[in-house]
Amino acid sequence: MTQPFEIKYLKTQRKGGDAVLLTYSVENGLSSTGQKFDQTHGGFIAHALKHAQGWTGKVGEGLVLSLPPGYPYAQALIAGVGHSKALNGNAAQVAGGKIWPLLERSRAKHVVFLCDLPVMTAGPLLAGLRLRSYQFPKFKKPDAGPQLAMLDVVADKHTALAAADSAYTPEIRGVFFTRDLVNEPPNLIVPDMFAKQLRDTLKPLGVEIDIIDEKKMAKLGMGAILAVGQGSAHPPRLVVMRWNGAKGKKAPTLLVGKGVTFDTGGISIKPAAGMEEMKMDMGGAAAVAGAMMALALRKAKAHVVGIVALAENMPSGTAYRPADILHSLSGKTIEVLNTDAEGRLILADALTYGQRTYKPHTVIDLATLTGAMMMALGYEYCGAFVNQDKLWKDLNDAATASGEKLWRMPLDETWKKEMEGSITDLQNMGKNGRMAGACTAAGFLEHFIEDGTAWAHLDIAGTAWSKVDGALGPKHATGYGVRLLNRWVADTQE
Repeated sequence: MTQPFEIKYLKTQRKGGDAVLLTYSVENGLSSTGQKFDQTHGGFIAHALKHAQGWTGKVGEGLVLSLPPGYPYAQALIAGVGHSKALNGNAAQVAGGKIWPLLERSRAKHVVFLCDLPVMTAGPLLAGLRLRSYQFPKFKKPDAGPQLAMLDVVADKHTALAAADSAYTPEIRGVFFTRDLVNEPPNLIVPDMFAKQLRDTLKPLGVEIDIIDEKKMAKLGMGAILAVGQGSAHPPRLVVMRWNGAKGKKAPTLLVGKGVTFDTGGISIKPAAGMEEMKMDMGGAAAVAGAMMALALRKAKAHVVGIVALAENMPSGTAYRPADILHSLSGKTIEVLNTDAEGRLILADALTYGQRTYKPHTVIDLATLTGAMMMALGYEYCGAFVNQDKLWKDLNDAATASGEKLWRMPLDETWKKEMEGSITDLQNMGKNGRMAGACTAAGFLEHFIEDGTAWAHLDIAGTAWSKVDGALGPKHATGYGVRLLNRWVADTQE
């Protein structure tokens, strides 16, 4: 899905338009361009703002004013942007995102934004507005009422602003692609469909795609992912995406995503309440796919391999069971203690395959892995388990720059050891059950990381999905991870 409206960048206003959009800062009031516009046409806006009770201009505040005769537009939309000195980077994106509900409320089809913000501020502000404009109307009747179709951005440095805003387009498209994948219903995004959608969408962008089906998995010895998928009528898939944007034959970065297209828990079945949200258990795979799209669209000068492990975890007469022993691709055996701890199993085979095949210098996996992570950090931060301080610093810098928050969690030998089995090499639950569940899950994955390889495990269980509207996106899929990975690659791999 693309943004639901078109943007034009103009030096001067053109004829037409239903509403004018003006910014208002806490310390300076109405923008200078807005003041000139208002004074030229009679001063009604200034009068209305003076008598607007409780109005301060903080971020998220917005007024829809019906304009009197003499003005070229029917409405003035006044958007609070907070303190102008703080309006940069992420703050500008958030402010832009909070302008979108104001545009929706106005029901204007054609809005003219008189913008005198600096380009470095206006670029991210418009990017935030575009991110927040995402919609997923695929399964709803079209809205019969008017909706924004055109946004004219009028600015002195309109060419520079157009370039600044368009620089965000690859990332925004990657986020939207991720959101679309996660928002799809599980009957339309089973592993094979997911794999084909990645191939059909990314291959035309220059991403090389390989799809490994269940027959090839069996030949390779991927017993872990095959076990998770064996209870479903839809067999698992492993999709390899390669972006070769760097010169020479440097070792690549490896991105790995968990893609459980629906997670019932299997034989260790989940409670019925809230199970519908388990369609988002492929958020890690979707984020890796979105990141690969962003890299391809901006022609990133980096060598990146993305691997997504796709399976549906269902209960049936063929489903894997607690007490089953699995033979993973790594050669390590795994005793199943809980079939709802399935994400780590499919990641195990994907991590092994990616490292053995591509010899990456760095591995980053993203997974909606544990409810324990949500208990620890809620919906605001992603828990990051990182085995090298330099990698953590670089990821944290990218998180700060992108606005996708990370919190470093401990990797401890105790938790790695706790995942060792009594009759097998490993078991898929810790010896202390659910205690430190996010940490023991990371400890399990650590068994599949080659010695000396920089590795980060990002547990996005709380950040991939939102039950409320956020500053940069509506409720449901957030697209978390795309902006973080794109920024990290740009800052450290190019």
